[in-house]
Amino acid sequence: MVQVFIGLGSNLGDRAYYLHRALVEIANSRQIIMKRYSSVYETEPVGKKEQPRFLNMAAELESTLLPQDLLQRLKEIENTLGRTHAEHWGPREIDLDILYYGDEVFNGEKLQLPHPEIANRRFVLVPMNELAGEFLDPMQRLSMKELLRRCSDTRTVRKISLPIDLQVKV
Repeated sequence: MVQVFIGLGSNLGDRAYYLHRALVEIANSRQIIMKRYSSVYETEPVGKKEQPRFLNMAAELESTLLPQDLLQRLKEIENTLGRTHAEHWGPREIDLDILYYGDEVFNGEKLQLPHPEIANRRFVLVPMNELAGEFLDPMQRLSMKELLRRCSDTRTVRKISLPIDLQVKV
């Protein structure tokens, strides 16, 4: 089993519903064990500014799937939940990204590990810091806490309380 961290985000439709359904689908996937997940944060969009705010969170998993197979499973979940691929950095129903796959470093066409933008994104670092503040980025050899401290991203990341129960059996 490999420790994996993923990022989840949604800014179209019922954002909380999409996060909840994604967590349930991940938790019910073969060869994946849901360990825990962060609080939910409302965040400003990156790139295209004229779009709704996102709900973002992070989750810690354990998996026996290879990174490419895990990515394929996450894309299947996105498709099951109705994700439409309209534009780069545009609005989306659900977005599931592998942030870390153990301490693996990989640079492929469809998958880069660790995710290349982590250190530049507060919407990733804040929930990661909540989950695993001492986790070391294998490229920079800095903890999530230190990466967050050094992050130059000034976009708002605000912890929110949701009207629905996001509890998933772990």
